[in-house]
Amino acid sequence: MSKLLDTPVEYLKGVGPVKAGMLQKELGIHTFGDLLLAYPFRYVDKTRFHTIGELYRETPLPEGREVQIKGVLRRLEKFGEGRRKRLVGKFRDETGVVDLVWFQGIYWVEKMLTPGKAYVAFGKTSVFNNSINLPHPEMEELSEVNKRPALTFAPVYSSTEKLNAKGLDARGRRRIMEALFEKLDAAILAEGVDAVLPENLPEYLRKKLRLPNRYEALRWIHFPENEQQLNDARRRLKFEELFFLQLRLLHTKLRRKKGIKGHVFEKVGELFMRFYEEKLPFELTNA
Repeated sequence: MSKLLDTPVEYLKGVGPVKAGMLQKELGIHTFGDLLLAYPFRYVDKTRFHTIGELYRETPLPEGREVQIKGVLRRLEKFGEGRRKRLVGKFRDETGVVDLVWFQGIYWVEKMLTPGKAYVAFGKTSVFNNSINLPHPEMEELSEVNKRPALTFAPVYSSTEKLNAKGLDARGRRRIMEALFEKLDAAILAEGVDAVLPENLPEYLRKKLRLPNRYEALRWIHFPENEQQLNDARRRLKFEELFFLQLRLLHTKLRRKKGIKGHVFEKVGELFMRFYEEKLPFELTNA
């Protein structure tokens, strides 16, 4: 059987020792298998793009709305000192300008972004002094975005400020998950799915309940192509969790039943019968 899922996560493309250490410390992810079982907690539609002008035409200005904008990063400037230090980027499209604001990971953001380049900015809008800004947006070069089809169900994973500062934000996590499935697909092609990701539910049960196989469920929970795939994956994984929980409870019950046996009385004497017939204020059951 393949040991691919036991491989330390640092050996995955795009991770390395430093990011692996952060994943272990922040999320308890040590291996490829741990990463595979760290499911998204929600999904966002990356096929929809907004213009800055249309956002400013709304009344009132949109607050807390997830938006995706294509534009050019005109400049980056730092303001404030100490805890009040922030990095502000002027982001322009053909219809207007918004501020991109970072309060954490400023050093890393400065290294990642280049003024004058075209990017796609994704984040939640905030309104300050009647102006729209995007705090801590997810940034990706437009040329990279155009290389692949947009996702209707782009996965979003649990993260922390420390992970975000190391490039393991939503976009970074999607990239390493894509790299993981590339590894899985290559191993399955070479060794077969049963060697790499063995099925843990009997086939008759899957057919009876119309559940996808294990590989399909895991791929669809991370990268569903449509709502049907997402619903099927969720149904399979929820059933699997409850199924094995029930098996563990039954196993525990049987083990206790075999290990702890009540005393068997071979003979019931007169004192017991008198207590049973005259003293008990209720009738015993047939158990």
